[in-house]
Amino acid sequence: MTTHAERLPETGTASAGDTKAKQSLGSRLVERVSGGVISVLLVLVGLFWLVPTIGLLISSLRSPGDMATSGWWTVFTKPSQLTLDSYDKLLHNSDITNSILNTILITVPATLLVIVIGALAGYAFAWMDFPGRDWWFMAVVGLLVVPVQVALIPIAELFGKIGLFGNIFGVVLFHTGFGLPFAVFLLRNFFAEIPRELLEAARLDGAGELRLFARVVLPLGAPAIASLGIFQFLWVWNDMLIALVFTDADSQPITVALQTQVRAFAANVDILAPGAFISMVIPLIVFFAFQRQFVSGVMAGAVK
Repeated sequence: MTTHAERLPETGTASAGDTKAKQSLGSRLVERVSGGVISVLLVLVGLFWLVPTIGLLISSLRSPGDMATSGWWTVFTKPSQLTLDSYDKLLHNSDITNSILNTILITVPATLLVIVIGALAGYAFAWMDFPGRDWWFMAVVGLLVVPVQVALIPIAELFGKIGLFGNIFGVVLFHTGFGLPFAVFLLRNFFAEIPRELLEAARLDGAGELRLFARVVLPLGAPAIASLGIFQFLWVWNDMLIALVFTDADSQPITVALQTQVRAFAANVDILAPGAFISMVIPLIVFFAFQRQFVSGVMAGAVK
């Protein structure tokens, strides 16, 4: 005679089998392809996405004669085409080298100023009481909808009157001003999620507002600050419209310098290819470097 306890495993097994049988065809297909097939597909998509970058890199390592007679993919059958002559010529082109330095002098201050001012303003809007705080914040959020193109002519006239037109400082101010609304909005919303009890405990320990901001708020806001830094850096580095309007020949960044090379020397590919690759690879390096910090910040916050 079979007892009730002996029948329980059989009942459970049958129930599991029935559940599996009731799964839809789509669910079973997803379970089968969710492993190696999806991974291979993602790798192929990533490689396909990198084809233009790889092509630009190989083109920058070929001579103008080879580029004029054959495609960049022929280097895989004739690797002797690879040469560093284009980069050597690029380093001796004062317009390009000065433009790279100008790009750094524009991008780094514009990014740091937006981060510092945006973090201070975000903390003030989130945790400090002052008259009209919510109305001021709504005004800042409203500035997000103002397009850059609308402000080009008025600010150009203003910079011309005060002597900031055609120099690096004016471009930095423009990028900082238009980057701050998004920075304040992002960081204020992130800082507002910090537990009030944590800030009150720090105040009871004698921490002032500045020390509280530096020792508590900034470490907790590292993920948002890293994200803001990535967005601002990429926007300023890749910008050409603002730089084209507000810079002159001595202060132009790499984007404007490459555009000038195209206009002045239509066949100057031995300068354009390595210059374009350097202009693209530096933001990629910064992006991946900050991405590690972003992930580390998120994981550290989750562990805490």
